Amino acid sequence: GNFRSRLRRRPVHLWRNAVVKVIASEVRKGNVLDIEGQLCTVMKAESIRPGKGTPTTHIDMRRISDGVKIVKSYRTTESVERAILDTIPMEYLYSDGDMHHFMSQENYEQVTLSNDALGDTLLYILPNSVIKVDFYEGMPVGVELPNTVILEIIETEPGMKGATASSSYKPAKMQTGLVVQIPPFVEAGAKIEIDTRENKYLRRV
Repeated sequence: GNFRSRLRRRPVHLWRNAVVKVIASEVRKGNVLDIEGQLCTVMKAESIRPGKGTPTTHIDMRRISDGVKIVKSYRTTESVERAILDTIPMEYLYSDGDMHHFMSQENYEQVTLSNDALGDTLLYILPNSVIKVDFYEGMPVGVELPNTVILEIIETEPGMKGATASSSYKPAKMQTGLVVQIPPFVEAGAKIEIDTRENKYLRRV
């Protein structure tokens, strides 16, 4: 049978039990959460650590069944239920307006994901890179980014002579359009490793 019907034959109807508890600060863009029995794709997850008070994680989601947007806040250490779905490694091919085309590494069949399913995940992936795509009942519903990616800086202010790592960071634009704060001594054209969980510069590559 075709790709989708083969996926449907896997026991995904058991998904209500197929959840893993993760702490809120570990939730990533593109993950699928089980919120009161409804599957929701994470559009944005942001942990805020105030000087005083409790660190919180704000999660923007879209309910898969009807597309309704939901925003929830959790204590950063509170646990949420991440749905365990069928996950297939897929290569990102190209984008066509707000539709994005991926190809299965298993059998070369293609699927299309919308901006809603991807959130701002696309800022972290280049064409031809492989990421894990989550399927529910044969439909692609979300993605799982690697913890780190390597991207090239296309635009940033010139480095300052004698700048040290401790001086203030400056914004840099990557080839995907992503903006990351980088140390002042890193120049345009450099490739850098970025933590996708916190959108944070790690090192020059």
